[in-house]
Amino acid sequence: MCREKFMRQAIALAVENVANGGGPFGAVIVRGDEVVATGVNRVTASCDPTAHAEVSAIRRACAEQQTFDLSGCEIYTSCEPCPMCLGAIYWAHIDKIYYGCNKDDAAAAGFDDSFIYKELELDYASRSKHIEALLPDEARATFEAWAAKSDKVEY
Repeated sequence: MCREKFMRQAIALAVENVANGGGPFGAVIVRGDEVVATGVNRVTASCDPTAHAEVSAIRRACAEQQTFDLSGCEIYTSCEPCPMCLGAIYWAHIDKIYYGCNKDDAAAAGFDDSFIYKELELDYASRSKHIEALLPDEARATFEAWAAKSDKVEY
């Protein structure tokens, strides 16, 4: 079955990436039976905390397809997406997500993102990072400009 083939490709990318100095994560974006793009984790190699496999694959797919909307695509990732990657997958409108290892497997390997899920459940005052609104009335001008723009591209 094709799903297993694409998952095996994501896993192989992750294993190869470890040998090349990257993290143990790989992702494959597919439309139908065709691979649209792949990505691997290059966080430490590129000094970019957002260079996760899923985000890298989404960036490549969007660039190659000349669109920000990956509707009709599926993503195969060697591990359950972290909150950042999950957000990116939703924003890219990818239809289906298939993953190999789960977040507990990742945590056991030293990639524990449970603290992020816990933080998101807390009110702002209880979070470990200071967060507060600043100049919200002035900032609303950005949305007023967007609302008034007649040639905007909705996403």
